[in-house]
Amino acid sequence: MKLSEVKENLKTLNEVNFELPNGTIIPNHFHITEIGLISKNFIDCGGVIRKEDVINFQLWEAGDYDHRLAPQKFLKIIEISEKAFNLPDLEIEVEYQQNTIGKYGLDFNGKSFVLTPKLTACLAQDSCGIPSEKLKVSLNSLSNQENKSCEPGSGCCS
Repeated sequence: MKLSEVKENLKTLNEVNFELPNGTIIPNHFHITEIGLISKNFIDCGGVIRKEDVINFQLWEAGDYDHRLAPQKFLKIIEISEKAFNLPDLEIEVEYQQNTIGKYGLDFNGKSFVLTPKLTACLAQDSCGIPSEKLKVSLNSLSNQENKSCEPGSGCCS
């Protein structure tokens, strides 16, 4: 989800909720402690230099159980961040503390922002020897086809 989509969705809400991938709602006394631009410059295992930019939201829970972040306040924080950092309309990455800091993508289900799993992957599979996925065939289907095509009198074993 891009920053522009977050802003549009916030305009439709009465309250801001974030949902973890397992369906658990993040306690509604969370804070947005950071909004920023993260640039990652790296080289993949195939030797290709890459750059990735994302907008980062950091969510945090404190002991102030009466705290609520209104959609209008969240929009204001985003607007201040856009002006301060000249933020482009990029994909959102969300950091949320659990056992360790988790990084998530972001989606919207019509009433809540949903944290989506982020996965690692090899970006240079053609260069680093990872075989392409092989076709999986059931051995039962092969033996059944052989039996059907080579029945007595079929002429296959002349």
